[in-house]
Amino acid sequence: MICCTNTNTALYFSSIDEIPSETLKELGCLDNLYFNPKFLKSLEINHPKITFSYIILVDNLKNPIAFASLKIVDFHLKSIKDNFDFLKNIGRKLHLFPETKPLKLLICGNTFVSGEHGVFIKNNQDKKAVVKELAASIYHFVNSDKKLKKQIDAFLIKDFVDASINITNKLKLYNYHPFSVEPNMVLKLDTNWLNFDDYLASLKTKFRVKAKKAFKLSKELVIEDVTLASIENILPKIKSLYTKVATNASFNLVDFNLETYISLKEKLGENYILKTYCLNGEVVGFISGVINKNALDAHFVGIDYRLNRAYAIYQRMLYNYIEIAIKNNLNTINYGRTASEIKSSVGATPQNLTMYLRHKKTIKNKILKLFLQRVQPTPFQQKFPFKKQS
Repeated sequence: MICCTNTNTALYFSSIDEIPSETLKELGCLDNLYFNPKFLKSLEINHPKITFSYIILVDNLKNPIAFASLKIVDFHLKSIKDNFDFLKNIGRKLHLFPETKPLKLLICGNTFVSGEHGVFIKNNQDKKAVVKELAASIYHFVNSDKKLKKQIDAFLIKDFVDASINITNKLKLYNYHPFSVEPNMVLKLDTNWLNFDDYLASLKTKFRVKAKKAFKLSKELVIEDVTLASIENILPKIKSLYTKVATNASFNLVDFNLETYISLKEKLGENYILKTYCLNGEVVGFISGVINKNALDAHFVGIDYRLNRAYAIYQRMLYNYIEIAIKNNLNTINYGRTASEIKSSVGATPQNLTMYLRHKKTIKNKILKLFLQRVQPTPFQQKFPFKKQS
């Protein structure tokens, strides 16, 4: 537990349980599941290696105006793979990253979900002023604790869409450096799609044929909803499948503990989606996701890669997310990062995301700026599967 003295503008908490429910109600953030204690507590209790903390910003009358979620994690350089290898090597040569120990990283944001899920600002607030106050509050949080001040190597504030950049660029005043990351792939649902057949009818012939082929190849898969009664028996298998996907990822901040699914299903009920894909009685894949307001956010998936091509497992998963969203009358599917090209083939388009990073040491932070200029999202061929609107 980190003990941080409150200031005139910021209140600090080491657990979501410490924040008065009235404060969160006054902020108006409870409708957003990512700022709801049910969701945040599920993450807390299942990730003991992560240090969770929270900041409530207040105005001159001590009324809450913003809520920020902080996490302190150990980031291992070896988790950077593939096309990021050259960045890892440059980072080592410039001594930006520790050689023999993990980088101690303070993150403002959700480490398990892409998007603006780390900072909630109450309506009718000066957002630029709030962002500046947030940066100052994070600085106070670290520097008021001698042990923490010594431990923290860098600060990361994530993920912001293009529409927010004019606001979040105020972080540059506090020596944060922006850089682009892999986009969130977003599918906006047509209001005319009343069922999946309507979605299929909106596709160009080539992509409709591809979808029907995926359903044909995957027809032997048995897709089942995971319930609280069945989840414990299924966890060992889906952990194995998740590990395979996580191992192949080019970049992971932290590993997700799948035991969290038990708590999420218990606390969120039907708003948390968890399905398995079985072949001959064996689990060969799973999907997870959360219904948040009018959006379906795809979370983690697991795939038996040996069977993926033959049974079109992953492609079927992408279509199943669409079926779920249509059934629940949702507006948007956030497919997240990775596999951008195949996600674009079902209709998703890239939503640019920007993060802000700052090294605690002045000289290294100046070098970091040059380093981050080399960080670019992986290019991909965007597909356009829909017929042109008449």
